[in-house]
Amino acid sequence: MAKSNPFSFVQEVRDEVSKVTWPTRNETGVTTLMVVAMAFIAAIFFLLADGLMGWAVSLVLGIGS
Repeated sequence: MAKSNPFSFVQEVRDEVSKVTWPTRNETGVTTLMVVAMAFIAAIFFLLADGLMGWAVSLVLGIGS
């Protein structure tokens, strides 16, 4: 295993970080809103799916009203 100078390591890290394409504030905001919207849609879907499956199971087992 080759040994590395800590200062050269830091310089290499800085060089790699400078190559990263960072998102703009607008892109970050739009992406955040999309994630929140998709989480909300998924929550509604699973709420409905759970209710439907619960109703079907109670119908099959003959429990409930």
